[in-house]
Amino acid sequence: MISFERAKAILIKEFKQVFRDPRMKTVIFITPLVQIILFGYAANKDINYVPTAIYDKDNTVESRELLRRFTFSKYFVPERYIDSQKEMNRVLDTGKASLVIHIDRGFGRNLQGDKNAEVQLAFDGSDSNTAMVIMGYANSVISEYSYDILQEKTAATGKIDSYPSVDLRDRAWFNGNLISRDYYLPGVIATIVSMMSLLLSAMAIVKEKEIGTMEQLIVSPLTPIELIMGKLLPFATIALVQVFLITVLGVVWFKVPLRGDILLLLFSTCIYLFTTLGIGLFISTISATQQEAMMSVFLFFMPTVLLSGFAYPISNMPQPIQWSTFFNPLRYFMVVIRSIFLKGVGLEVLWGQLLALAVMGVVVISFSALRFRKSMG
Repeated sequence: MISFERAKAILIKEFKQVFRDPRMKTVIFITPLVQIILFGYAANKDINYVPTAIYDKDNTVESRELLRRFTFSKYFVPERYIDSQKEMNRVLDTGKASLVIHIDRGFGRNLQGDKNAEVQLAFDGSDSNTAMVIMGYANSVISEYSYDILQEKTAATGKIDSYPSVDLRDRAWFNGNLISRDYYLPGVIATIVSMMSLLLSAMAIVKEKEIGTMEQLIVSPLTPIELIMGKLLPFATIALVQVFLITVLGVVWFKVPLRGDILLLLFSTCIYLFTTLGIGLFISTISATQQEAMMSVFLFFMPTVLLSGFAYPISNMPQPIQWSTFFNPLRYFMVVIRSIFLKGVGLEVLWGQLLALAVMGVVVISFSALRFRKSMG
């Protein structure tokens, strides 16, 4: 029979132990806020500054107009003007430019003579994602320039209406300005909560072993279930407070939209914590020291984040890896937290993700509790 009075006693003991240690208070409350601020500025894939080198061998009205289109955009910043192929190679090798615009002689003459004119764009392709974004920006500038030239030519011949065109109008749902921070910051919140709840729950029982108080708990009237409740509930409460604090910071400081219900966010976090706290409890039963528990948490945490869809789309992974992600609780929580923040959806949409988390949480916490009871015996 579970005695909630005994569980309450161990719960109060845990809270006192946490708040008595200044280092623990720093880890629990200050560290997540520092992390969300750092990640908020670092987790940003928007390219707003492209250091550009200009290599214009033509130097005509046409070439200068094209270069003006580049330099007057909000992306391409001319850092240097070069005059040789050797210097072009050097600025790319040293990283002093991410893009070199190379216009050869005859560019303006070809345009005036109704011939095709060529422009070379040399990219630093070390970071393929960044290079692809820069290439897209550059192609849009050149496409607009080509279209304006076509309009001028057709206007000069009086046949401007004889060339039909497609009027493309795109619309992005949920993240209208395509701000990468709005997408990544909710994922950062999920990873911080995962790490902190795993680490705190894994260290709690191992710490009792190291300081020699585990034997006293075993011979006390506490049952294993009461001890588990008293040990894990404080960390669940702390995790919920962390979610609330860093959510407020993300919304107020970084202007990340929270379109859904914050109560649903906290409820979803409660369900998700069953898995992380359960896994932390399991790690504590197989670890003899706090260092061993910490290493085990990091060994589990890194693949969990990589296979959650936080940074890399799961659909781009090999099929066997995609199947393995169905056993990753962070995958489901990542979908839930991003949907609540960006889409503002409710239970009618997220019930499948939450059901998977609930089933996984019950299985994990039950297995870990049984393992803990055997270790106490």
